[in-house]
Amino acid sequence: MNPADGFARRWALAMQRRVRNTVQVCNDTALLLALATTPGTWSAAWRARLSQQVVSATLPQLPWFTVLAALIGLVLIRIVVVTAHSYGLSQFALEMVVRVLVLELLPLSAALFVALRGTLPMASELRRLQARAGQLAMPLAVWLTDEVLPRALAGMFAVMLLMAISGVVALVLAYLMVHGVSPWGLEAYTRMVGRVFSPAVALVCVLKTLAFALAVGAVPLVSVGGPARPAHGSVGPAVELVGLVRTTAALLLVEVLSLVGNYY
Repeated sequence: MNPADGFARRWALAMQRRVRNTVQVCNDTALLLALATTPGTWSAAWRARLSQQVVSATLPQLPWFTVLAALIGLVLIRIVVVTAHSYGLSQFALEMVVRVLVLELLPLSAALFVALRGTLPMASELRRLQARAGQLAMPLAVWLTDEVLPRALAGMFAVMLLMAISGVVALVLAYLMVHGVSPWGLEAYTRMVGRVFSPAVALVCVLKTLAFALAVGAVPLVSVGGPARPAHGSVGPAVELVGLVRTTAALLLVEVLSLVGNYY
């Protein structure tokens, strides 16, 4: 066989496998959304399981990410303010901080933080439960409802909460770094923030937040597969690696689309 033909065949098979895996992930994610909006899912036992997962996914991450976001915000705000002042562009410093830090960096950081500290370890936990579920012949819908959906919703909630808190912290720090504790700059500052968050930008920001939450909450977990359909036979760290690659690709795609929506 011609080496070029062999390479083309292997490349075509690899692309076919990636497309098939992507379609399967999208299908399972859509099934999760359908189950989440079905009233029959919301039993008392399921709500108790969801509450437990929300607390375990959010509470340990909240203080650490708040401190991390505050430190990153202080450093970036100081760099932007000093640089803008040196070029005589002080009037644009705060707007640049809000656009770069609040709209772009902190949401992506929150999504990656929750993925690494929350949903990817959950994927490994699901992989350990997979063998037992397979022995019990658990249907895919029951597996998604009882095991995957509470963890996915918990990851989504954690992403949205960390994004909201980090954005508020960054806005407060930006005001304090420029105006101090004086209330006299509050009117101009709120007007500037309102100008940055125009209706179009606010809509894109909300859609990006929801897309980030869905990517982080669902993609790593559905990548594990079902009881009768494990993901590539992956075990241990391989499950987290597959989930990390797919989640990162989804986050980058969402980020690129949001940049196009905001600036083009």
